[in-house]
Amino acid sequence: MNAACLFCRIVAKQIPAAIVYEDDKVLAFNDINPQAPVHILVIPKAHVAGVDALEDYAILPDIFRVIKQLAAEQKIDKTGYRAVVNQGRDSGQAVPHLHFHLLGGRLLHWPPG
Repeated sequence: MNAACLFCRIVAKQIPAAIVYEDDKVLAFNDINPQAPVHILVIPKAHVAGVDALEDYAILPDIFRVIKQLAAEQKIDKTGYRAVVNQGRDSGQAVPHLHFHLLGGRLLHWPPG
């Protein structure tokens, strides 16, 4: 855990979040500033600053399994959804903890803007 990291503090239950999934490796919670009717953040519980800091890729199948499961639970698996990861400030990564945005529930345009 990185005590300065917002998402690590959510994992440690020091900051409240609307958690929609949790196991021993992955946590998922509703985004506080949703950009779509469904906007869930899926994160590894272990602190990894981002894609460039990822050294142990073993967490990725778990994250994608949770994304697929949540998409089905939210009933966006048939209509389509987006799973997005940002790396670095210029991409829009606001929290330096690896996280995937699960977005759906409306028509999503490309490019996103």
